[in-house]
Amino acid sequence: MHEYGKYMQLALEEAKKDKNEVPVGAIIVKDGCIIAAAHNERENGDPFAHAEMLAMRKAAQILGDRRLSGCTMYVTLEPCPMCAGAMVMAQLDKCVFGAYDERQGCCGSVYMLPEDPAFFHRTQCIGGVLEKECAEVLQSFFEKKR
Repeated sequence: MHEYGKYMQLALEEAKKDKNEVPVGAIIVKDGCIIAAAHNERENGDPFAHAEMLAMRKAAQILGDRRLSGCTMYVTLEPCPMCAGAMVMAQLDKCVFGAYDERQGCCGSVYMLPEDPAFFHRTQCIGGVLEKECAEVLQSFFEKKR
């Protein structure tokens, strides 16, 4: 399995940790080591508690730096505008995501915010890694909710 797939599998495991949340998981890797992992926690009343935001916060705390240079985030769903903007502001090197989000995805589907030349920093985005598996987890969750 390619390195991306290995880390995305771990992000998928993270996504499944809370059965009451939309199953999105994120991990951040630096120098081959996982330094942060998180899953959605929005149902606790925090609109900012997306998996990506929580993982970036943890990584910054661990590194002792607001800049996530040299880090790659693996996330099961294409980041929304808020998360994509936070990736740029945190100077994250790369974002690898699984399922595309045709409605709100800002790493290529609706807009390519992290690679917009208007911003000082650009975050490279790679989508579709274990796309089928990531999409199935989300579809299964929403089918059970209906």
